[in-house]
Amino acid sequence: MKRLTLLVTICFSFTFLALAKTTAKTAAPRTIEITASKFAFAPNEITIKKGEDVKLVLHSEDANHGLVIEDLGIRAEAKKGGEADVTVNATSTGTFEGKCAHFCGAGHGSMIFVVHVVD
Repeated sequence: MKRLTLLVTICFSFTFLALAKTTAKTAAPRTIEITASKFAFAPNEITIKKGEDVKLVLHSEDANHGLVIEDLGIRAEAKKGGEADVTVNATSTGTFEGKCAHFCGAGHGSMIFVVHVVD
């Protein structure tokens, strides 16, 4: 009887650990919504953790806009009134600057987006 109880306890423990590990891997990434409009991103600055999966959703209100951050491998383009998303998992810490990828008028050059990656 003691062996059976021990065997059931061990099997239950391994099953619980396997399910917990699977659940942790399948958790949805954190989502950050970004709105692009002439001539700014809102928010225009975010902070994420190194190694964290983060889904950036770019909404374009008034023209075609894009978000490009070369050093993080981010490239998203949204048509007027639409959205685009990209998932990022930064492998190094630092401050990374991006910009709008589509010319959208005279203030286009002021469309700057900053990502701070921390430990």
